[in-house]
Amino acid sequence: MSSYRNQLPQLNGSTLLTDGGLESTLVFHDGFDIPAYSAYLLLDEDAGIQHLQNYFRKYLAIADRFSLGFLLESVTWRANRDWADQVGYNLSRLDSVNRQAVDMLLRLRQENEKAGQPIVVSGCVGPRGDGYVVGSMMNSEQAADYHGTQIQSLVSGGADMITAMTLTYAEEAAGIALASQNARVPVAISFTVETDGRLPSGQPLGEAIEQVDQETGSCPAYYMINCAHPTHFAETLTSAAGWRSRIGGLRANASKLSHEELDGSEELDSGNPDEFGQEHRHLLDNLDHNINVLGGCCGTDYRHIEALCQSVFAAKLD
Repeated sequence: MSSYRNQLPQLNGSTLLTDGGLESTLVFHDGFDIPAYSAYLLLDEDAGIQHLQNYFRKYLAIADRFSLGFLLESVTWRANRDWADQVGYNLSRLDSVNRQAVDMLLRLRQENEKAGQPIVVSGCVGPRGDGYVVGSMMNSEQAADYHGTQIQSLVSGGADMITAMTLTYAEEAAGIALASQNARVPVAISFTVETDGRLPSGQPLGEAIEQVDQETGSCPAYYMINCAHPTHFAETLTSAAGWRSRIGGLRANASKLSHEELDGSEELDSGNPDEFGQEHRHLLDNLDHNINVLGGCCGTDYRHIEALCQSVFAAKLD
């Protein structure tokens, strides 16, 4: 059951930690073969479910040590029609697995939530196409129709909110926001950017945010940046204008490589966890508003999130 759909704690001053790069951890650290980065395939077996639960418990323990809330993100980034076709999931099975992914997180919340440390359950939506390349583009109406089915499954399963991650162009983002609005659920829109701080579509980040807000009546609860290293977007955030206050979350990559370089690499670039934490501290110190959701993306694991907490939140423990 949804607990925070009508009052997200990250909008009321609470800082929520979240996890690192789920798919890159499963493949490169844990040795799983997950076609198309479809992490939800692990939900088909009891052992896979147990592994996912233990994965999240590591991060929940870090949040607890620093007295932070947590954002549990469902393992459904690839659980839309086009990607599910590649692994043989029909629409009925896809609906079921989206609901199951949320249910697993609701159970984890029940086990781990404490007073003053809220745990929000988010239904994760990914792009229809590749998260690094724009490919075929939809308009906002087409995107709302396409993503609406998955969003409805996640909402019916009890998600508090929707988070759309690794979006590459504004029209798809606007469609996801409109579909979430139709489902009466808050939504966070997370764009990825290239090394120059622009979306893979070439549009500046600020323009994309302003376009989505204009097309949706400022429907998104907040925006995020994910799947890019802090050095790729720090200058954009610290030199930007009014739209900057709409950024409420960051899930950065461990690697400073470009998307093209990462796509062509056969080895995981985990970067430097301590440096990862220090870069977040420097970035956050130079912003004039709070970022209330912090985690990682490709190449990051619990070491990076712990280093981030040490750099940003350790003073709170003194």
